[in-house]
Order: sequence, then C-alpha cells, then structure tokens
Amino acid sequence: MEGDKMKWKDIPKPIKVRLVTSFFNRSVSFAIMPFMALLFVKAFNEWIAGVFLISLVCLGYVIGLIGGYLADKFSRKRLLVLTASLTASMFLVMTLSLQFDQMIVFMIAYTIFTVTNNLGRPAMSAIIIDATTPENRKAVYALDYWLINLSITIGTALGGWLYVSNQLLLFWILTFTSSMLPIAYAIFLEDTKRTWTSQKLRLVFVDVFQSYQIAWRDRPFVKVVFGSMCILAAEFSMGSYVAVRLADSFEPLSIESWTINGVRMMSLIQIENTLIVVALTFFIQRLASRFSNKHTLLGGLALYTIGYAVITSANSMMLLLSFMLIATFGELLYSPVLNTEKANMMPEDRRGAYSAFAGTSFAGADFLSRSTILIGSLLTPFMMSVYIGLLVSFGCFLVYSGIYVKEKIVLRRAAS
Repeated sequence: MEGDKMKWKDIPKPIKVRLVTSFFNRSVSFAIMPFMALLFVKAFNEWIAGVFLISLVCLGYVIGLIGGYLADKFSRKRLLVLTASLTASMFLVMTLSLQFDQMIVFMIAYTIFTVTNNLGRPAMSAIIIDATTPENRKAVYALDYWLINLSITIGTALGGWLYVSNQLLLFWILTFTSSMLPIAYAIFLEDTKRTWTSQKLRLVFVDVFQSYQIAWRDRPFVKVVFGSMCILAAEFSMGSYVAVRLADSFEPLSIESWTINGVRMMSLIQIENTLIVVALTFFIQRLASRFSNKHTLLGGLALYTIGYAVITSANSMMLLLSFMLIATFGELLYSPVLNTEKANMMPEDRRGAYSAFAGTSFAGADFLSRSTILIGSLLTPFMMSVYIGLLVSFGCFLVYSGIYVKEKIVLRRAAS
C-alpha cells in the first residue's frame, strides 16, 4: 500500500505541526501526571487528593465534549492558540506557586490547566483527520502512535529524574516548553474559516446536545467507540488489577544481588511494552502492509486478546514477558488500523464532536479497569483471565460489526 510507505517529507505541513506539537505537549503532560497524586497527598491528605483528582477526570471528560463542539464551530487554529496560551500561563502560575509554597493557588491553576488542555484536544484530533486521506491515514496514525509512546518514555523519565531532585527546575522546563506551543500553532498552522451564528446561551447548550445526539445515533460509530472501550480496558487494567495481583502474589526472584518482586515485575513488563513499541512500530507496519486492513485488525486483536488474557493471571516471569511481547505485537497491528477506520467514519463537518465522543473509549476503559480491582476480589485469577478475554472479545465483535458489517450493507445497496 502506497500510504503505508509515506516518508516524513511527504507528510502535509498541518500534520507535521500536529505531530511535533502533540509530542511535546504529551511529554509535558506525562512528566507531571504520574506525580500529581504524590504532590497533592503531601500537601493535603489522601482523601482530598483522591476526590480532587477523580473530580478532574470527570471535569476533563465534560470539557472535552464542549471542546469537540467548539472545534466544529470555530477556527481550530484560533482555538488551539487560545487554549495553548492559557495552558502555558497556568504552568507559569503552578511554577511560581510551587516556588512560594502556595498549594491552593497551585490546585486552582492545575484545574484550569485541565480545562484548557481538554478544551483543545478534540481540535488537535480533528486536524489530523482534516489533513489526511483514507490512503495515508494508517501510516500517519502509526507514526503518531510511535510518537505517543516515545513522549511517554521521555516525559516519565524526565519527571521521575527531576521530581525528587529538582522539582522547581522540572516545572520551569515544562513552562518554557508549553509556552512554545501556541507560537508554533500561530506560525505554522493553517486557519480554517467557520461560520458562527450568535445564539442565546440556552440555545448554545441545545446545539451542543444536538451535535452529540447525531454522533450517538450513528450506530456503527457508537459500536466502534464502545468496542474500543472494552478492548482498551485490558491494557488499562495493568495499572489496577494486574499491578495489585502481582504485588500480592508474585513470588520474588533473585538474580545475583537483584531481587525482582511483584512491583518490579510490573515495571519490567511495562518497560518491555514501551521498548517494543518504540523499536518495532515501523517494522511491524511494513509487515502489516502485505495484508488487508481487515486481516491486520483481526489478527492484531487476536494476539492482543490472548496476550492480556494470560497476563491477567500469570505468575511466571517468562510467561509474563512472553505474553506481553505477543500482546504488544497485537497492539502494534490493530491500533493504527482501528484509528484509521474510526477517522474514516467521521463526517467532515462534525469531526470535532465525533473526536470528542470517541474519547468515551478512554474514559470508559479507565472506569472498567478500576472496577477490575473489585471484581478481582470476588474471582480467582484464572476467572479474571476468562473475564478479560470475554470482555476484549466482546469489544472485538462490536468493532468488527461497526466497521465491516456497515461496509457490507453499503456494498449491497450499491450493487442493487
């Protein structure tokens, strides 16, 4: 496939801007996100920190839906410049509040940062769909997927290194990096003119509701979104049920003077996953280009399902490492295809709303993964493997029926 062999110089400028700026934006986010709970627990207590962070997850989801509506109604460039400028300003406020030990101010600034960050995210997603074609979309999403994992690696490494040794320097670096993003958007992004009719506030909320009602009525797209949610829940459960189970039941191993306990084993398989993605993304995509998107998607999902079903209950180091390899190969195969097919289903005039609605996959998967801790207290590890296997299989069924059953119906109508 020609689109799969796309080179960097062939990628349209808006996509280059989006990929590079998203890389830095994610690196900044992942440098602080893993440590926010520690920061707020230290400043207040566990209960306040927990309630505050859970509230921000809910707030971020709602704001993301509003951001999707705005991305369809306003200039996406202006929306991104505005939200990125406010995000950079909030980083500056957070940095100064840390310097002067004003944690209430820090908390307020972090809340506004969450709002502005989620407000601009659907516009970023819509830009990549606007500037790609069905032919090159898979190659672009594969590159984006690789950059996401690289940004996670760099961001968490930077955060882990500086959070303890020089927290203030970390936030000054993040302030500088985030302040470059609105400048990049203003200079390099092309504007898109959109018409906006002045409306009363009540009518605006009605319009927002109607935008998402259209997405909700798109049954095939809804199937793909909820199918993706079930599929992602397996990966997300690594940080909940699997982490807790390994910490409790993994028999420590000694390799010379180094002891591998459950917590370290969890870190090892996460590092393995990231290294495989960063090292093998493009190699796997070249292999996948020999097959149709349909076969690549189904083959990838089969490997992914088997891998995570075994990891859910495995207690052997070799089993965990081997099946993480299988699961990651599956992830590398299915993810670019699924993202491409999802993008192809979005109407041109509602890509912002559809992109934001697609975010339900991540919010729902996060909820499902957290519920595995409760379910795991009632089921044996083997039964949890069966549960994860069935959940992901159901997700695969929804995705397949949403993408390919609709495709068959359209072809039959065209033939008749």
